[in-house]
Amino acid sequence: MILADLFSILLRLGELAFAAIVAGLTGKYLHAVKGSSSWEQGRFIYTEVVAGLSIFFSIIWLIPFSSSFIHWPADFVISVMWFVAFGLMVDWLNGTCGYIFDWDNIALSSGTNTCVEWKTDIAFAFLSAIFWLVSALLGVYWVHRHTTRRAVVTDGAHTRRRWYRSRV
Repeated sequence: MILADLFSILLRLGELAFAAIVAGLTGKYLHAVKGSSSWEQGRFIYTEVVAGLSIFFSIIWLIPFSSSFIHWPADFVISVMWFVAFGLMVDWLNGTCGYIFDWDNIALSSGTNTCVEWKTDIAFAFLSAIFWLVSALLGVYWVHRHTTRRAVVTDGAHTRRRWYRSRV
């Protein structure tokens, strides 16, 4: 199970990095429009809150204990929240920068290109949603494996022993 622990840590580090990128890009936009109505900026405030919660929980659950796998329902809920944030940002962009997953016209330049920033924000929100979903699926796998492993099967002649008990 060391592989699952290592994979979980890598997922949590990815979730932390992606949430920090989304928080930074969305926060930059919210800072630029700080005088406007909060009703108009609700989708970005929501995205910022989801990014903040993701940063908090990924740091807390980054500690490698086996109990970190039992948080799979929260991982799933956060994944759904990220998918909602992704959808809200894609809906707001409404095709003004072209197809959302078209990265052909993107180049690193010294000028400001808002389409590049929005597509980056949307891409990392999508990646974060996928990482949280994979983390939830890993938690389901871990919990299922450990609950079936603890079950003792008794059919009269055959009993399943734990691995650490001797036959003597």
